[in-house]
Amino acid sequence: MDTKNKYKAIALFSGGLDSTLAILTILRQGIDVTAITFLTHFGCDISDKSSCSKDPFSAAEKFGFQVKLCHLADKFIEIVKNPKHGHGRNMNPCIDCRILMLKEAKELMGITGADFIITGEVVSQRPMSQMRNTIYMIDKEAGVSGIVLRPLSAKLLEQTLPETKGIVDRERLYGFHGRSRKPQMALAKELGLTEYPMPASGCLLTEPNYSYRLRELLRYCPDPSLNDLNLLRLGRHFRMSPTCKAIVGRDEKENDLIEQFAGDNDYLMKIEDFGSPITFLSGECTEAFIPRAASICARYSDARHLAEAAVTVFNKNNSYILKVAPADESLLETYRVEKKNRALTVKI
Repeated sequence: MDTKNKYKAIALFSGGLDSTLAILTILRQGIDVTAITFLTHFGCDISDKSSCSKDPFSAAEKFGFQVKLCHLADKFIEIVKNPKHGHGRNMNPCIDCRILMLKEAKELMGITGADFIITGEVVSQRPMSQMRNTIYMIDKEAGVSGIVLRPLSAKLLEQTLPETKGIVDRERLYGFHGRSRKPQMALAKELGLTEYPMPASGCLLTEPNYSYRLRELLRYCPDPSLNDLNLLRLGRHFRMSPTCKAIVGRDEKENDLIEQFAGDNDYLMKIEDFGSPITFLSGECTEAFIPRAASICARYSDARHLAEAAVTVFNKNNSYILKVAPADESLLETYRVEKKNRALTVKI
C-alpha cells in the first residue's frame, strides 16, 4: 500500500466485510482513514466475543487504520420510536439510522480535518436504504451530498467531490451491485483480508421476536430505561400487568446477568436443590403477581413435574419460601410476551 497520507477520510465501519473492503480500497490510494464504529443499545456487545462475531479492531490492527467508538445513545432511541422515514420489516429505522450516522461522521470530519466520508454500502444490497435514489436522498438530508464516497459501488453512482478533485482515482474503485457476495470475497482475497464475519445485520431491530418485545415495552413504557432495553435481550418475558413484568432466565449465563439487574424493590426467585432459572419480577408487584411468577419459575425448572415446588423468593431486604404448583400452559399463554401469527399493532 502507498505510504503517502496527504488526504484524510472518515469511514463508517461496522467491522463487516463491506466496510472493511471500502477502507482497504481507500488506504491503497494513500489516504489516511479514521474508522468510526457506531454503538447503539440494539447492536451486539463488541466487548463480548461470545455474543458478537465481528471485532472492529482486528482488521484495524492488521491493516493499520484507527477505530473510534461512538455511542448514539438517546439520539438513536428517539428515531427508533419515531422514525421520519418509517420502520423496515420489523423495528429497524434503516434510513433514519443512516442519516444520523452520516451527520455524526460529518461532525467528526470537522474535528479531524478529514476531506470526505466513505461507507461500505453496495447499491441494491439492502432494499430499504441502499437503493440508488434512496442513497442520494439520505446524503441530502444528512447534509453530506457530494462528500460521501462508496468505493464498492462508486462506478454506478455519480462522481463525488473527492473523485472530481483528484483526491481519489475513480478507476481504482468498483461497481458492485446487488446481494451477491462473490465480488467482495474475491476482492478480500486480493487484499489479504482472510478473516471476516458472515453477512448479518448485527442489529436486533431486524429480528422479529426482539422487535415484538420492544414494541410491547414501548406500549406500556414510552420512555424505557437502559436496564429495560438491556433486559429485552435476555430470557423469557411475561407481562403480568401494564406496570409489572417477569423475566425467566434460559441458562446459567442469563441467570447471572438477570440477577445483576435487580434493584431494591425487585424480586428474584429460584428453586434450591433443582436446576432452576432465575426469575426476575419488577415494577408494581402486587401480592397476586408474586405467586404467579413463582409458578412460572417452577414450570421452567427441573421441579416442573412435581405437584408442588418450594420457590425461594428474595430481594435486597429479605427472603422466604413460597410453595406453588408449576404453571400450566394456559397460565404461560396468558402472560407470555411472544410474537404470534397475528400482528401486534402498537402506537408509539
